[in-house]
Amino acid sequence: MSGDRNWDRARWLWPLALVGGISFFAAVLGRWDGPAIWAWKASGVGLLALWAAANARGRFGWMIAVVMALGALGDWLLDAAGMMAGATAFAAGHLVAIALYLGNRRPRLGGSQMLLALVTVPLALLIAWGLTRGVEGSGAAIGYTAVVAAMAASAWVSRFPRYRTGIGAMLFLASDLFIFAGEGGALSHDITRWLVWPLYFTGQALIAWGVVATLSREAVAPVS
Repeated sequence: MSGDRNWDRARWLWPLALVGGISFFAAVLGRWDGPAIWAWKASGVGLLALWAAANARGRFGWMIAVVMALGALGDWLLDAAGMMAGATAFAAGHLVAIALYLGNRRPRLGGSQMLLALVTVPLALLIAWGLTRGVEGSGAAIGYTAVVAAMAASAWVSRFPRYRTGIGAMLFLASDLFIFAGEGGALSHDITRWLVWPLYFTGQALIAWGVVATLSREAVAPVS
């Protein structure tokens, strides 16, 4: 994530976002709770949202800022108001992200790339069903998984860098599936605690970087 940063109008916000998100892992491992902890949890992605907004140039730039802002809201609501409120905020963000990615489709796809996009949603739904079968709220979990998986699949076929935005979206999907693995009893919470937050925040950071850097570099590129 180095190189020419002339396009970045608020480069100081990027490391602050990383500090906020990475440092929160201490609260995860310590099982800390309370309003201050909820705000800390939202700080990483919230700062990514501010960074994206500072660099927004045009409609798509503002869309990724909204995606990150809804993610930060979801982070806070999960603890402050419960799973359903948090999931609603995240789902709204995923719908905006899907519109963003479909509006920036890659003009040409390889066979393996298309195959991965096509299997992402049904495979994620099958895994979510297996992990939450017999658990209260399994229907909502499967429905939410459909939205997250569609977001990941659309990110994979977008023109944004796959090793940033594409991989980041897949990591986001994986983090949610590990949440369901913990809730459904397939994995111990002592295990999923080490996986969910690192996958989630790494995914969000990669998504933001891939989209914002691509759009901003294009906006400042000299016209030939």
